[in-house]
Amino acid sequence: MKYVIIGGDAAGMSAAMQIIRHDQQAKVTTLEKGDVYSYSQCGLPYFIGGDIESSSKLIARSVDTFRNKYGIDARCGHEVTEVDTDQQTVKGRILKSDKPFEISYDKLLIATGADPVFPDWPGKKLDCIFTLKTIADGENILKGLSKDVQRAVIIGGGYIGLEMAEAFYNRKIGVTMIDRGSRLAKVFDPDMSELIHEEAKNKGIKVVLNEEVQGFQGDSAVKAVETNIGAYEADIVIVAAGIAPNTSFLKQTDIELGVKNGVKVNKYMETNIKNVYAAGDCALQYHRVKEAYDYIPLGTNANKMGRLAGMNMIGQRRPFAGITGTSIIKFIDLELGRSGLTEQDAEKLGLDIESVKIKSTDIAGYFPGKHPLWVKLIAEKGSKKLLGGQFIGKQGAAKRTDVIATALYSGLTLTDIEDLDISYAPPFNSVWDPVQQAARRFK
Repeated sequence: MKYVIIGGDAAGMSAAMQIIRHDQQAKVTTLEKGDVYSYSQCGLPYFIGGDIESSSKLIARSVDTFRNKYGIDARCGHEVTEVDTDQQTVKGRILKSDKPFEISYDKLLIATGADPVFPDWPGKKLDCIFTLKTIADGENILKGLSKDVQRAVIIGGGYIGLEMAEAFYNRKIGVTMIDRGSRLAKVFDPDMSELIHEEAKNKGIKVVLNEEVQGFQGDSAVKAVETNIGAYEADIVIVAAGIAPNTSFLKQTDIELGVKNGVKVNKYMETNIKNVYAAGDCALQYHRVKEAYDYIPLGTNANKMGRLAGMNMIGQRRPFAGITGTSIIKFIDLELGRSGLTEQDAEKLGLDIESVKIKSTDIAGYFPGKHPLWVKLIAEKGSKKLLGGQFIGKQGAAKRTDVIATALYSGLTLTDIEDLDISYAPPFNSVWDPVQQAARRFK
């Protein structure tokens, strides 16, 4: 059986490892456009910020390991440009030689991930303007910082934007964040985003909202970012305006695409075409709370989906149970955690909801070293079924995010949450966990 996997990172290599571990006769070929396999994209801002000393620390397994230890035909610099699902072939070009290649498959996994969105703004090819996805991107940004960089502009206020703002802050570089929306971190409700804005202000980070980037000024290197309102001086620019599934090469096929052009898959990671699977940031995920497919590209989802895709490709049928939209972000001195629906999500779905927001503490209120912890819970009126939770604080947000993620996965109500047997000792928690404190505030 010939297995071909397009993509050599989280989803693709999780699938490849499942295949070779359970099918000794399998012939597995992986096609990666870049030069590095199986690396942590999520660790790149911390490499740039100086927390991680070497980019090699972010590589889980090298290409040589996949080839020599596991017998995978792991190819680098192979860009796939066409999939023929009738003939069951994959075509593309070898980047170094610009020569074409073609390979046949019995089963195919599309695990091409997502690419940064970079609009065609005037001046986008000036030096010192970067996106961040690959290890090469991270290393290029570090090279850019070797010059006399005093002012960084970040376009976008999502995960990467916040993490890169922290990286530059740690390097004592002045930061301006520009977002076309009315607030940063739109995965949180506005009343929680205010806490993020306050942290940015306290740390001297300038936040520019409701402005559209128009282009860049500079000679050979960028000197400023232009918006519809004004211009902001910059020695380095990070474009973190979101990501999009890398699926454009599939548009000439009958493979069905959905939200944001992510590949539609069933619970077994199968597309609508026989013998073709998809997983990771290029594919959609079933959202257990929304009860619909959504596009939430995260490393946790990619690894799970890839593992299950590999199992299903070799006939070990196991469904993907879905996601609840859980994420955690570190922004300088704050942990920002959330899972499930925001109020805005619930309103779009036409749900009748109620919410509670409280200010508690991460540990017992009388214990030395306590920190404020803001908790927001969202529930369905009547049934009191939990729909979402958001947590922001210096410590303790991550712990509570995981509690809520588990509760959402299990479909618990507010009463169920009150009844949870959550660990307690004064150095770690209050006798009533902040999650339970919030649950008890509902009428």
